[in-house]
Amino acid sequence: MIGNALEFFCKGLRILLGVLMGALAVPVAMQVISRYTGLIPTYLWTEELATFIFVWIVMIGSMVAVWDGTHFDVRVLKDAASPLMRLVQNGVVHVGIMIFALLFLIYGFEYVAFGNNQRSVMMRANLAVTYVSVPIAGAVWLIFASYRLTEEIAAFRNRSVPTQ
Repeated sequence: MIGNALEFFCKGLRILLGVLMGALAVPVAMQVISRYTGLIPTYLWTEELATFIFVWIVMIGSMVAVWDGTHFDVRVLKDAASPLMRLVQNGVVHVGIMIFALLFLIYGFEYVAFGNNQRSVMMRANLAVTYVSVPIAGAVWLIFASYRLTEEIAAFRNRSVPTQ
């Protein structure tokens, strides 16, 4: 049940990611057209908007990667053959993600408060709108990694039960 709700949430994140990728094309296209053709005036706010959208794309993409298990991790040792060692290897990755998620979540609120007192140069947008992506990502990483860890533990328990 929880897994289905999280999968539904992740599908929403994927849709939002697609919308943001499409939205990113607009200010970037405006920048390219204005720089190389002179058909439209040079708008400086398009660079800021593209940066803000890109930050959200990265953070949402990282959330999806944690859910899908496609996030960046370094395997120092070869994949374990035994179920217990596989649980340990994957558990270390999930716990590492959870530690970073907690750091992003805890310190992200200070970051948002800092951004709340700032405005972007060209658009005069409140930077908290972009900075809030940090604690949101931390919270979602924490939820996703915790769920994946519980799945790993459940899979280990089911494999280690002798069948009759």
